[in-house]
This record gives sequence, structure tokens and C-alpha cells, in this order.
Amino acid sequence: MTALSAEPEPTTPARRELPLSMVERMTLIMDAFAGRSTRLTLEDVARSTHLPRSTAHRILDQLVRLDWLDHTSFGYSLGRRALGLGGRNGSHGEIREAAAPLLHNLQIKTGMVVHLAVLDGSDVFYLDKVGGRFALSVPSRVGGRAPAHSTALGKAILAWLEPEQVEALVGRSISRLTSRTIGDIGTLHQELNRIRQRRGLAFERGECFPNIACVAAAIRGHEGPVASISLVGDARMPLEKVAPLVVDAARQASLAFFPDLDSPRRSRRARRAPDRTWSSESMNRFLTVGQDGDWL
Repeated sequence: MTALSAEPEPTTPARRELPLSMVERMTLIMDAFAGRSTRLTLEDVARSTHLPRSTAHRILDQLVRLDWLDHTSFGYSLGRRALGLGGRNGSHGEIREAAAPLLHNLQIKTGMVVHLAVLDGSDVFYLDKVGGRFALSVPSRVGGRAPAHSTALGKAILAWLEPEQVEALVGRSISRLTSRTIGDIGTLHQELNRIRQRRGLAFERGECFPNIACVAAAIRGHEGPVASISLVGDARMPLEKVAPLVVDAARQASLAFFPDLDSPRRSRRARRAPDRTWSSESMNRFLTVGQDGDWL
């Protein structure tokens, strides 16, 4: 007698098993941040990692407390530890948080790439980058560096330092990246003096990257500059039209990070902060464009 063959049991769809260990779950979440400037909401993280929303929220909170992530009203982004900032000033995360909504507003108003950077030795260190369609053509990245003397971001900060400090920071390392880069300390001092005459507005056209132009202003506190904000565009773009927006964003960031700057007891350095508004007459007086397109 032939034995009846057993019918195969119906198969059920395989369920994805969630990682059991906390380390695995934290790794899943960190891997969800594809780039240094990626911002994700809680829903984005839960959807990307397939973790329960409550679990993702709990781990995100822990990662924020440990500085692996930053959290602002715009979502989560990589923090100073993940960006290699572990040994640097712990206030960098606070600067990013204070500036984040202002950077986004600048990008929305102008459609241009917005940078936030701090001075680190003779370089600027990019803390944030908010971009539009032009972002991919700007070879900067969060966590990256550029020589301070070749960028509007760096010159905006250097302009408010004492000349001796400027020479100590960049005097020995000054060099040309392009044919338009400032190549000696004397010319740099002249440029920084022009920036002070423009009430802190710094420009550069093709000095760091060819065919790219920037306008920047420093975020300043009681003891001087702590960071700077810039707008980036094509080298042929008339930046004088957006310059007042950069000044205003830097002023607002200064007040957000140093709320008592408007106090009557503010320091002498703080009193030198840029004015709140720029009239067209002020812009014409402080911004002069040469016939070859250089900012004088």
C-alpha cells in the first residue's frame, strides 16, 4: 500500500525580527542619517528603522542627551560626537540649535545655500549646511573645513579679532587656493578693515572655490565673534540684494545665543554689534562694487 504523502503546511509571511540589543537599535537609528546635514523627524526615523515609535523616541532622547544627535524644532540631526566634534567646544551644538530656524528661513527666502561655521585655528569648521537645488554644486560639507582667510565665513569672524590674534592664527598658514585668494597677511588686514567699515559684512568671489560667491556676517557675543552665517551663490550673483538678510540673521542668532546682549550692562564689544536695519542708503554707502566685480 502506498503511503499518502503529507500535504505541506501553509506558509506564513516571514516577520522581520527587530534587533534585540540596545546597541543594534541605536546603530539602526544612526544609520538612518544618510548624510552629515540630514534632518529627520521622529516619524521618519520610525519608518526607516521599522522600530516602534515609542522605542525610537526613547532611543533618540538618549542619543540627544549623549550628544550623538541634536534635536531642534526642525527634527533630529547628527550631533557633535557623530560629526567628530567630541573634543571641541560643547557650545557648538547650542549654536546650531539657536541658528537652525534662521538658516532655514534664509534658505526659504533666497533659495540659496546657507552655511553656519565656527573658527577652529586657521580654518573655519562647518557646523551646518542648508541647501536647495544649488547645494550639490557647493563642495562644502558639515564637519568639513576651509582656510578662514579664503572664505567670507572666516573673514567675517577674523574682522572682529585683534590684528595680533589674526596673525597668530593665519599668518603662517596663509596661502592661495585660487587666483583670487588673498595670499599675504598685509592684504588680509586691508580686507578685514574694509569688512569692519561695512559693519561686519564679508564677501568673497572665487577665493575658496572657483565660480562660487558668498556673503557672511558674524554671530557675536560679549567677548567677540563665536560663529558666522553665510549665503552661497553663483559668482555672478548680485549678493548686495541678500546681504541685509544675512546681517539680520546673524543679529537674531546673536540675541538667541546671548539673550542679554540688549541689556544696558552689555560689554563694550557687544555694543559694536551690527545695526538692526539696513536702508538702501546704508547699503550704497558701505558696499561698493568695482568695475571688475570685486568688493572694495
